[in-house]
Amino acid sequence: MTDRLFAFLILCLVLGAPFGAAAIWTTDLILDFVFFYPLFMSCLWMLGGVYFWLHWERHWAWGPDVRPPELKGNPLISILIPCYNEAAHGTETILAALDQHYLNIEVIAINDGSSDETGAMLDRLATTHDRLRVIHLAQNQGKAMALRMGALAARSDYLVCIDGDAILNRDAVTYLVAPLLQHPRVGAVTGNPRIRTRSTLIGRIQVGEFSSIVGLIKRTQRVYGQVFTVSGVVAAFRRTALDRVGYWSLDMVTEDIDISWKLQRDHWSIFFEPRALCWILMPETVRGLWKQRLRWAQGGAEVFLKNISNIWSWRHRRLWPMVLEFSISSIWAFALILSIVLWALGFFVDLPPHIHVETLMPPAFTGMVLAMACLMQFGLSVFIDRRYEPGLSHSLYWVIWYPLAYWMINLLTTLCSFPKVMLKHHRIRARWESPDRGIKAPTP
Repeated sequence: MTDRLFAFLILCLVLGAPFGAAAIWTTDLILDFVFFYPLFMSCLWMLGGVYFWLHWERHWAWGPDVRPPELKGNPLISILIPCYNEAAHGTETILAALDQHYLNIEVIAINDGSSDETGAMLDRLATTHDRLRVIHLAQNQGKAMALRMGALAARSDYLVCIDGDAILNRDAVTYLVAPLLQHPRVGAVTGNPRIRTRSTLIGRIQVGEFSSIVGLIKRTQRVYGQVFTVSGVVAAFRRTALDRVGYWSLDMVTEDIDISWKLQRDHWSIFFEPRALCWILMPETVRGLWKQRLRWAQGGAEVFLKNISNIWSWRHRRLWPMVLEFSISSIWAFALILSIVLWALGFFVDLPPHIHVETLMPPAFTGMVLAMACLMQFGLSVFIDRRYEPGLSHSLYWVIWYPLAYWMINLLTTLCSFPKVMLKHHRIRARWESPDRGIKAPTP
């Protein structure tokens, strides 16, 4: 059985599970799953976040006067910055990387065939900063290739990779590399991205999303041992671990998800370090957000289908919770769309009672429980993350719009991503284009 055939069968299972359930179960059971699965996951994320905070995070000193731990041996650290059309934001990214409190660093900027003034900007900076080296690629080869070229040029075994429009906190590099020195089986450390763009409702909602959703998920996944993906915008890697797994794949839409699974399949651990702060730009328009989330969903589907056929041996058992979570989340998306379709059909066709959906509104008690769970989750995330972003509580009002706006976007991107991945006849080089970086981006 080929991987593509196996992946097709898995896709049929994911697509068909809700529809098969409609024939066997009543719609009441499907609606219960639709309503209570988010509640279950919210409780799981809260419990994981609380455990992470109690077990590790609350013991960590943090503040403007707190210095990070010293790195034993004072090793050289290479900061890799792939750049594509970053003339507008690249200068502050490079300068922030060079301005780390930890001094034994080299910064390698990879100009991936930019069509704007990125190359000239990088060359100007290189003439005044000895620790900056610039690599120019003649044509756009994609972020994965840019990272590979940077890794080949790096002189260190510890590689910190950031996007060309991200601004590192001055101690971020130290916090990212410390776990690699302390734990020989740690292959990567993912940092804590914080949102800079918040001039629109979409931008403000994402401020809360990265705390109440992304932050709690990363903490929970770290507790049960496997992280679905490092943050593509800020992460550190052990070069020997990358070398064992073949570095970043050139044909995957999201190289960060793929390298995370490759490392963990090779039994490397991934840590989450919330003190490694990095200020990032995010979309502030519906079109930009849709393109970003569709790419994320497509990348997750690609990695899922790539790995699903060969992780069932006992030696890969630690990956099974990630597979289960991704599978159930995908089935939930299709169950929700099935419920919407059946509800709409009920206005035109007399459906059998067991598949008739009377209303999409949850019962009053169920809706109240879901609302309370969301508020508890947001409140917990503010409590945990307020030390890293003191004004985070101001975003609580905007976060209440998250379920309505982002659940629907995530639902639609999941529905689109699986067929799109399956209809690809062959893999091609994954190249990037300039994303929506928001309307107003204040410097942190």
